[in-house]
Amino acid sequence: MTIENKDKKYLWHPFTQMKDWMDNDIIVIERAGGNYLYDTRGRRYLDGISSLWCNIHGHQVRDIDLAITSQLSKVAHSTMLGLSNIPAVELAEELINIAPKGLSRVFYSDSGSTAVEIALKMAFQYWQQVSQGDTQIARRKTRFLTFVNAYHGDTIGAVSLGGIDLFHKTYGQLLFRTVKAPAPYCYRCPMGRKRKQCNLECLAEVERLLRRHHKELAGAVIEPLVQGAAGMITQPKGFIRRLRQLCNEYDILMIADEVATGFGRTGRMFACERENVKPDIMTVAKGITGGYLPLAATLTTEKIFKGFLGEFKDNKTFFHGHTYTGNPLACSAGLANLRIFRKGKTLPKIQPKIKILEKELQGLHKLENVGDIRQCGLMAGIELVSDRKTKTPFDYRKRIGHKVIIEARKRGVMLRPLGDVIVLMPPLSITFKELKLLLQVTYQSIEAVMNHLNS
Repeated sequence: MTIENKDKKYLWHPFTQMKDWMDNDIIVIERAGGNYLYDTRGRRYLDGISSLWCNIHGHQVRDIDLAITSQLSKVAHSTMLGLSNIPAVELAEELINIAPKGLSRVFYSDSGSTAVEIALKMAFQYWQQVSQGDTQIARRKTRFLTFVNAYHGDTIGAVSLGGIDLFHKTYGQLLFRTVKAPAPYCYRCPMGRKRKQCNLECLAEVERLLRRHHKELAGAVIEPLVQGAAGMITQPKGFIRRLRQLCNEYDILMIADEVATGFGRTGRMFACERENVKPDIMTVAKGITGGYLPLAATLTTEKIFKGFLGEFKDNKTFFHGHTYTGNPLACSAGLANLRIFRKGKTLPKIQPKIKILEKELQGLHKLENVGDIRQCGLMAGIELVSDRKTKTPFDYRKRIGHKVIIEARKRGVMLRPLGDVIVLMPPLSITFKELKLLLQVTYQSIEAVMNHLNS
């Protein structure tokens, strides 16, 4: 039995209709090197989505490989319940050194979803404990402000914060309710508002909701600058800075979900830096180990940390943990990843790449079914529509985005759509030549699908 047939016989893939999977040819990745993936048939693919947004410096990076193998000769894993380990301590120090000022504590987990769950539980428990003696505050500050089109992961708490029905409506009866705020999406604003007007009215509504609900809100949760899974929807300049101001004004914790935007994706180490925003809690994952091993972290301020300090009998302990919390192998990879950022001057080197991406993306406007192009750093989304003048989307059953990425694979580039939005998020190590190839193949693939559709 081939490896492909064994896959179809035994595996269940994420976000995948398995009937489609089993009825069609599949790709099995065998190895990787640089910015390329290689399948079992020897075909090579440019990794245009960083292996789901997590690969930073490419595959088979010598310094990260050596860091992991060196740690293997010492200890692969030991619990952090009642113990510690050297890589976890050292990585925590490094993370605090590069994080927005004010964040001072690191709580490890193993994925973006779990990092968000931890942030929720921390914020919730914090208010219960600092409000002891004021039962009214403790009883009321139990909800969260979230945003339309948000995505924070697939565990139940993270899903409750989300706003993408396609992913989450099935689980509605399992979820807790949030205060839902509008997020700017000026390309297809339901009210037909212009961009500037839309931004102002969204902020005005956010402020109205905070003013109305602040006594019951423990925190406000946002993906800063870019709502990734929603289709790379970018926020206007000043949006998260104003949210920070409002959270200060109404005494609400600001939680920044930097799982997708962290580690250089927006051109800065963290998206919050672009507006000098200092969140109370920040979640990171994906790129933290350079795309090597599962690891996540929830960073908090000393103020929040102190809200959990007390005598054992006070029962203020944060009762949360994971078996692989602070795994030494993953933390060693994380340390090597950050060393490469420093020594290789990764952030300065990607600035011209960001400019080239911005320039080359404009050429896609020549395709009449490209309705909108959104970019922030090396994150981009190309929205395909059936009619650009009316901004009418395609019937989702036509699976236009899926057809485009199949065409791209034929041309040696690995992409993944979000509905009919084609996502480009290459490794930061992508070369100028590879970046132009990525844009060229994206153009050709969209053109081929549209030509076939209209023939």
